[in-house]
Amino acid sequence: MPADLTPARPDEEQAVLVLRLAGPLQSWGDRSAFNRRDSRPQPTKSGVVGLLAAAAGRAREADITDLVGLSLGVRIDQPGTLLRDYHTVSDYRGRPLPQAGVNAKGAQKPTSPAKDTHVTHRYYLQDAVFVVAVQGPAALVTALAEAIRRPAFPLALGRRSCVPTQPIALGAMRDGTLESVLAEEPWQAGDAARNAYRRRAERAPEPFSPQRIDLAATFDDPSGEDTAQDVPRSFAPRERGFSTRRIRHTWLSVATGFPAPAAPTRPADAAGGHDPFALLGW
Repeated sequence: MPADLTPARPDEEQAVLVLRLAGPLQSWGDRSAFNRRDSRPQPTKSGVVGLLAAAAGRAREADITDLVGLSLGVRIDQPGTLLRDYHTVSDYRGRPLPQAGVNAKGAQKPTSPAKDTHVTHRYYLQDAVFVVAVQGPAALVTALAEAIRRPAFPLALGRRSCVPTQPIALGAMRDGTLESVLAEEPWQAGDAARNAYRRRAERAPEPFSPQRIDLAATFDDPSGEDTAQDVPRSFAPRERGFSTRRIRHTWLSVATGFPAPAAPTRPADAAGGHDPFALLGW
């Protein structure tokens, strides 16, 4: 059953929902067109709103004003790598392919000159992990959290073929600002990335503590220095459109969960002061 997502009063208490968006493949397009389907390096607001709407069981034609009004913060825990998926498309009957344009009767026109094969390029992020926080009225956010745990429709990371891994919702509702919540949430990267970071900390010319890591983050901010054109007006097939939002980029120092490094041991004769000849065995 769709969740009860009745819009809350503007003066209602605010809450923050924290999501972990991870999977083998993700694709967050905002400028895709025709035969090239790009992906942004992090989740778009359109993609996150679409995921929440699917979890809540909303039809494509449903009003999404309340979901668009949620404030969004995205933290990049594991950026992943870019994958290009090469496709060719042909008619199984051997006929020339139609073009995007239609005639007066609404039928697609044939390509001219005749074209037998389309080549498409689709881009994905491999093995990426993002921590996403959405903030809004507590009643709405609580209903969305329940919907994420028991989604009405299948959830996807941008494209329908990109299935998320569990868990998606990270714990209970949070209080505070988006930035403070994302700064307090522990690092969610996979084991390979975590172990690589720990080894780098141990082997660096000047070893550093692996207890914290600096992660890039982006927040909705009316006075932000950048813009993103990824705010959906509607998901209805004939009414798709997007507007812009102001965003702010920053870095967050986040706990990794690693223990503090052991204190370096001192040579037995260190108490006697610095002895450069000891390194030569004299």
